[in-house]
Amino acid sequence: MEAKRTLLWLAPTLSGKLHRPLSPRWEVLPVQINQPPAPLRSAHHIRVGVIDLTDSATPTHPHLEHWLDLLSPVSWVALTPALPAAAPPLNHLISTYCADYHTLPLDPLRLNNVLGHLWGMANLQARLHQSQALPLQHQALSGNSMAIRQTRSLLRRFASTMEPVLICGQSGTGKEAAARFVHAHSPVSNGPFIAINCAALPPSFTQSELLGHDKDAIAGVAGERSGRTTAARGGSLLLMGIDELLAEQQSALLRFLQEGMVDRVGGHQMQAARPRVIVTSSRPLQELVANNQFRGDVYYRLGGLRVALPELHQRLEDIPLLTREYLRRISPEQPRCLTEDAMRCLLTHTWPGNLRELDNRLRQAVLLSNQETITARELGFTPTRDGSTTGLSLEQFRARAEKQALTSTLALTNNNVAAAARLLNISRVSLYRLMEKHHTTHRRSGRRSS
Repeated sequence: MEAKRTLLWLAPTLSGKLHRPLSPRWEVLPVQINQPPAPLRSAHHIRVGVIDLTDSATPTHPHLEHWLDLLSPVSWVALTPALPAAAPPLNHLISTYCADYHTLPLDPLRLNNVLGHLWGMANLQARLHQSQALPLQHQALSGNSMAIRQTRSLLRRFASTMEPVLICGQSGTGKEAAARFVHAHSPVSNGPFIAINCAALPPSFTQSELLGHDKDAIAGVAGERSGRTTAARGGSLLLMGIDELLAEQQSALLRFLQEGMVDRVGGHQMQAARPRVIVTSSRPLQELVANNQFRGDVYYRLGGLRVALPELHQRLEDIPLLTREYLRRISPEQPRCLTEDAMRCLLTHTWPGNLRELDNRLRQAVLLSNQETITARELGFTPTRDGSTTGLSLEQFRARAEKQALTSTLALTNNNVAAAARLLNISRVSLYRLMEKHHTTHRRSGRRSS
């Protein structure tokens, strides 16, 4: 007899009357959404879930979206008492998170068929993902830290539109993975996903590569060619590293971004091509515009929906999960784990190379170690004089957290001390003491620094 598949059932009250007909084929795991979110057992193997709002007096629940972000990438089906168009908040939630919705009276057979299809597709994707030795950056959005949960939520909201999305982040933070997440959750997810490495585009062939060319339009090139923008029609076009484009290369994109029209080299008429545009950049485009290093007219057609990916040192609590998942995938035939000292080194490292550096260290360790347990030395960390690989105490951990909170809050408030103190819920005097303790400086608008 085939084992039952696990089905998450999110609801304000756990009466069980609707999921009872599904029990012969599914092991239902009920979750009460009025409770604050918390990690679930065996959540890694759960593929599908139901959001049951049929008994709800109100379509809004303060913890619901937090649950959905925590349980990502589960595929969701919503149950509602009537068409969601009658309740705008519910309509937005379903379009953002759900693959399908059903209204009362419920047809259990139809619901079972939909859930089975979603489970099969999700399981196929998971198996394909596990069978490939993908870099760790492809798991960039995995984790339960507040930073990555907020990032997933923002990406999911932006994905539900057809507006261009600008994804910024330092090298190794997983910008391509974020772009693929946007495509997978967008209205054109069944269409093509065309990626272009802007740094590799020759300036003289940029327009031909992106927009295409007619026959004999380019000397030495026979035949006509459709550009990448046309190939992405009905899907998504990813421009990776758009900050690497020269000004003349950026101008080739302007009309396409503005009107969705393609003007091929040597062509005599415009062609429509409106793919979903996703752009990544390792540098803040607004700063490049201010320094005349990037065209403002191009930026303002790209920067409406902007997501900044967190650096790895800003989400250290995700490292144990990322490490376990990566080791499970890269070495499925030989289970691996880290010593306490090795994990401590990962959690105290500054990670200038972000996920790419973590990926490299884990790959190196797997190649160097023939044992089930990976040591700090095999991860590339050098022992100190006393033989340990890290000397951070609890007090030093607190100091690091204090400094990170201080610098982040000052940046968020544009160096406004009063506003930063309010956000941290401390007095201005306490904030100044923290700044002095951690040697943090700031610019005071309209004043001379003392």
